[in-house]
Amino acid sequence: MKDQLAKIRAEALAAIGATDAAAALDAVRVKYLGKKGELTALLKQTGKLPPEERPAVGQLANEVRSALSDAIAAQNKKLAEAALDLKLAAETVDVTIPGEKAPLGHKHPITKVIDEITDIFVGMGFNVAEGPEVELAAYNFTKLNTEEGHPGREWTDTFYITPGKDDPKNDAVLLRSQTSPMQIRTMESRKPPIRIVAPGRVYRKDEADATHSPMFHQIEGMVVDKGITMADLKGTLNEVVKSLYGEDAQTRFRPHHFPFTEPSCEVDVQCFACHGKGCSVCKGEGWIEVLGAGMIHPKVLEGCNIDTDVYSGWAFGMGVERLAMMRYGINNLKLCFENDVRFLEQF
Repeated sequence: MKDQLAKIRAEALAAIGATDAAAALDAVRVKYLGKKGELTALLKQTGKLPPEERPAVGQLANEVRSALSDAIAAQNKKLAEAALDLKLAAETVDVTIPGEKAPLGHKHPITKVIDEITDIFVGMGFNVAEGPEVELAAYNFTKLNTEEGHPGREWTDTFYITPGKDDPKNDAVLLRSQTSPMQIRTMESRKPPIRIVAPGRVYRKDEADATHSPMFHQIEGMVVDKGITMADLKGTLNEVVKSLYGEDAQTRFRPHHFPFTEPSCEVDVQCFACHGKGCSVCKGEGWIEVLGAGMIHPKVLEGCNIDTDVYSGWAFGMGVERLAMMRYGINNLKLCFENDVRFLEQF
């Protein structure tokens, strides 16, 4: 039996050393060390040996089993290391090869103009205020001196979410049609002096064309302090326009009516496309309306518990899209919302 053990040891070690894969190595293990393996089968015959020979054969059998187990473990480690080397070689990255540049996004032209205008006002000492796009009719209309049935309310009507329950004039929930509700929200929460600029999205039932959209952006500005006059308003707006378009930029102030300002005006900037001659962009006018403004109506101030004998103020609402069109030479507002990468990459 000793000769048989020596033969199994030699054959098994040779077979183990010849394996080149984990599956083949496991097959060798099963062949020699498995429950029905050759070494196991031989050991079952030790009971037939004379008693005096059994200890020596048992010791030799344990040595063979241990040698085969150690050889299998060593070969398994060797095969694993070889497989790892092959994997690393296959997945090697040549760091000297130029990589593929991933395209990076950038700010939308509307966002860029909002940031630029906001920075101008912050530089003048204004604070930035933000408010809800889903608003109450009280803030969007009534507290801005635009009662139910007022023509200005219908002209700037918007998208209603729910009607008012107790008081339809004030409780209706809607998408704000202007950033002007921030005037009320700010004056209700702060005492003068107040200087704020409030950018944000607004919504109206406008038909989409070259200069209109049912969703667009406004920047609201407001100052409330002692001794504020219309001259302060004009000086501030002229400075903003020149900061955006250069010292040669031309503005035009026209008398107008807004329920929440008195006196009121509309401010135009000379058309960037035709320089005042008249074209399709400015609809033949030579000018493009960009904002409405005026002195805050005393009734609006008093509704916010501000003493009109002491304080006065002005406010404006500026259309960002039209400013962006002039800033970047865009001739159709629809381009700003179509998400055409070919268009957006230009900015």
